[in-house]
Amino acid sequence: MQITPTKFAKMFVRTRNGSESAVRLGAGPEEAKALEADMLARKSVRRAIRKLDSEDEQNLCYVKTGLSRLAFGSINDAAALLFAEEPTREQVLSADLFNVAEIKKVKGGGVEMKFYDRQKALEKLVELDPELREVSAAQEFLNAVYAGSHDIGDMTEEKGDDEDE
Repeated sequence: MQITPTKFAKMFVRTRNGSESAVRLGAGPEEAKALEADMLARKSVRRAIRKLDSEDEQNLCYVKTGLSRLAFGSINDAAALLFAEEPTREQVLSADLFNVAEIKKVKGGGVEMKFYDRQKALEKLVELDPELREVSAAQEFLNAVYAGSHDIGDMTEEKGDDEDE
């Protein structure tokens, strides 16, 4: 199989590993390192990777939007369907079920719904957004400073208690 610069660039953008990209495209493990070096040395490949990365920003926006819907979206439509005696086809089709991970009928009648984990969606949003990471890191720092100031206060109180004895 011929590994073209375009195919290599596309796979590299997904894996961020040149040897793995070469192997996934059909190169043998023994030739993967040499192919990686050859491809990444080419200006056309580096240019294609930069172009794909810039296009990928739009995909990242889609991912962030989806994660935001999971983290902050409403489950009202799903709950309404769950408690409806006999939901109509129109109710089901018009319901926003984006946050529903699984729906199954339970033996003996009834329906069980599982929703996506909001906490995990929030954690992924923080990972993907540099500004949120900075806020999170700043908050962790402030929490540590605040916790440390209580420890210092406890030490000074203990020291003061020793002096009274």
